[in-house]
Amino acid sequence: MSKLKISNLTAGYGDFQALFGIDLAIGEGETVAIIGSNGAGKSTFLRSIAGLLPNQPEAVEFKGEAIGALHANKVVEKGIALVPEGRRLFPSLSVEENLMMGAYSKRSGPWNLQRIYELFPILHEKRRNPGTALSGGQQQMVAIGRALMSNPELLLCDEISLGLAPTTVKDIYDALPAIQEDGTTVLVVEQDINQALAVADRIYCFQEGRVSLEGRPGEVSKDEIKVAYFGM
Repeated sequence: MSKLKISNLTAGYGDFQALFGIDLAIGEGETVAIIGSNGAGKSTFLRSIAGLLPNQPEAVEFKGEAIGALHANKVVEKGIALVPEGRRLFPSLSVEENLMMGAYSKRSGPWNLQRIYELFPILHEKRRNPGTALSGGQQQMVAIGRALMSNPELLLCDEISLGLAPTTVKDIYDALPAIQEDGTTVLVVEQDINQALAVADRIYCFQEGRVSLEGRPGEVSKDEIKVAYFGM
């Protein structure tokens, strides 16, 4: 049974429809990447899973349970956490306070402040600083740590490399194995095709709100990806 199963998912904003009948499945412990150009519907897709956009209950199944109609706080309680695009830290809170906000659901599991500081040591050094006073890469670490503090079984990562220096991106993606070692499944939206291919067990490409390609990195050609990505 798939950890996450998406069936005929449609979503949008008011009169604008962004997703058209998405089907997707993720197995236990997999890292799956979603690629696609701006406006392809990638972030809308993650927001739909996270309960930030309304759906039919059966459109999203997590561990065999229909959760598509649940609100975001209930989705977190089920074991799904979102690292949002743009990080969305609380400017009035310190690094440590931002991290603790992720623990409000009180789910049991391996992640706590000590584990987060082991994963990202710089955050321990900066723990008393305002969260938004850090560099972009350090803020992204806080956003990831905050999500992990909810002890998710499925971690949704939305454009975590956006606007960051290549060395910082490498540091963040180097943390993925440690995140997964306790069985966490990861779904990551990534515009950088090479980065997605490097970390994912499987990739899905979105084009204009539809799945245009699905496969394993070693089994799809660059030409196939180009056509699926750009429609050329």
